[in-house]
Amino acid sequence: MTSGHRPRKRFGQHFLHDEDVINRIVAAIAPKTGETLIEIGPGEGALTGPLLESPATLHVIEKDRDLAQLLPQRFADKKPFQVHCQDALLFDFHSIPGPLRIVGNLPYNISTPLLFHLLDSLECIRDMVLMLQSEVVDRLNAIPGKKAYGRLSVMVQSRCEVEKLFTVDPQSFTPPPRVKSAVFRLLPLNKPLCGIEDLQTFSEVVRQSFSQRRKTLRNSLKGLLTADEIESRGINPGARAEELSIADFAVLANLYHQQLIHSAGL
Repeated sequence: MTSGHRPRKRFGQHFLHDEDVINRIVAAIAPKTGETLIEIGPGEGALTGPLLESPATLHVIEKDRDLAQLLPQRFADKKPFQVHCQDALLFDFHSIPGPLRIVGNLPYNISTPLLFHLLDSLECIRDMVLMLQSEVVDRLNAIPGKKAYGRLSVMVQSRCEVEKLFTVDPQSFTPPPRVKSAVFRLLPLNKPLCGIEDLQTFSEVVRQSFSQRRKTLRNSLKGLLTADEIESRGINPGARAEELSIADFAVLANLYHQQLIHSAGL
C-alpha cells in the first residue's frame, strides 16, 4: 500500500517496496520486548508497519512534514509510536532513554554526515541496522591500501564492528536509485580500538590526514606534527593517509594529544 506521496529528490527519497527485502531487514533487526527502536527516514512506512508489530517501542524521525503527518494516520490501527518531524542530522539521540537500536533506510544524500552524527551518539546506541549505497558500505569495511579506504573507514572501524549483511537491487525501490544498496550492521565497541586517548584529537588527525589524499603526512599534518615527530613513532612521514592503519592513526593522535596537554601545562 502506498500513500500517494510523490518522492522528493531534495530529501533523497527512494521508497522501499520489496517485501522480501523488508522481511530480511526486520529479521536482521529481530526486535524484542523492552527495546527502543529509532527508525530514520521511514518514508511511507514500509519498515514502520512490521516494526510496529514487534514488541519493541518505536520512534521514527522523518524530515518530510507531509510524510510525518501521514504515518500516524496510516498506522492508526497499530500500537502508538512517536513521530519526530526533524532533520536526523540535528536530532539529539541522547534525548531518548537508551540503549537505542537505530534502524532504517538512510537518506543517501546525507549518508556520510549522518554516520558521523551517529558516531557522536554512540554512548546511547546499542547497535544499528541500516541501508545505504553499497559503495558507501564498502567504504565502511575497507582496509588500508584500498581505494575505498578513507576517513569514514577509519572513524567507523575505530568505534564499531562492521558487518555487511546483503545487497539490494535498485528495483526494490520507488523510484529506483542509480546505485545498488546494502544492508549492514554497526555494533559499537566497548572502547575505541588501539588505545585512542582522546576521540576529538583522533578525529582531527584523521580528518586532516585525509583532507588532501595525494599529500604525504609531512604535508597534510603540517601544523599538528612535524616530519621528525611522525618518524619518531616509526611511521614514514612520506606515506599517504590511505597507507596507515587505525593503530598508526592512534599513535599519531596520542602523540598530538600529549603535546596539547603539555602546552596547556596540565
